[in-house]
Amino acid sequence: MDQIRPHITVILAMSADGKITDVNRSPARFGSAADKAHLETQIARSDAVLFGAQTLRAYGTSLSITNRALLQQRSLNQQPPQPTHIVCSRSGQLSPDLPFFQQPIPRWLITAPAREQFWRDRLEFSRILTPFTESGAIEWCSALTQLSHLRIQTLLVMGGGQLIASLLANHFIDELWLTVCPLLLGGSDAPTPVEGAGFPASLAPRLHLLSVETIEQEVFLHYAVQR
Repeated sequence: MDQIRPHITVILAMSADGKITDVNRSPARFGSAADKAHLETQIARSDAVLFGAQTLRAYGTSLSITNRALLQQRSLNQQPPQPTHIVCSRSGQLSPDLPFFQQPIPRWLITAPAREQFWRDRLEFSRILTPFTESGAIEWCSALTQLSHLRIQTLLVMGGGQLIASLLANHFIDELWLTVCPLLLGGSDAPTPVEGAGFPASLAPRLHLLSVETIEQEVFLHYAVQR
């Protein structure tokens, strides 16, 4: 019997040589206004967005919905104005001074049990989940089941590469949006969309191309992950 879990979509912008940021892990702001609008549209279609602590530290904020048409559509769908923004951090080492914590958005945290008490006594996160094994690995089956029970049916993952690799390794990613941007970042240590240990070619996740769209100098690729 299939696990009850959210439908999971990954969305990333990358350079033409497959990097999601430069070797210094600077905030990736090389996407165009069209790419940002595309990202906001996908956020508006989701019940929640998920990202790792490194992604949050790099940007300091998350992207909230500001487009009036998208806000109106969510209202017509009887959804709250903003989806839930979920940070995944095993260490739970996040600065409460980040601008993220001042944004008018719902915030949840996935962290190890040892860090739960620190955040539970504060106001930054309205919900804390601790689906970790004794060895410190995240138990994705438990995490996603909990999210499903909390009425998260569509989950948008916005990075980074380690988080995406973990979800891919557990066969939990359903779709992938990649925006290919017209620049070359290089660097053997620059992050890519999928980090982690990597996959042997015989076991590599296979993709089915759903659509291709070119807007000015960017290419928008939409894939389904094959089972």
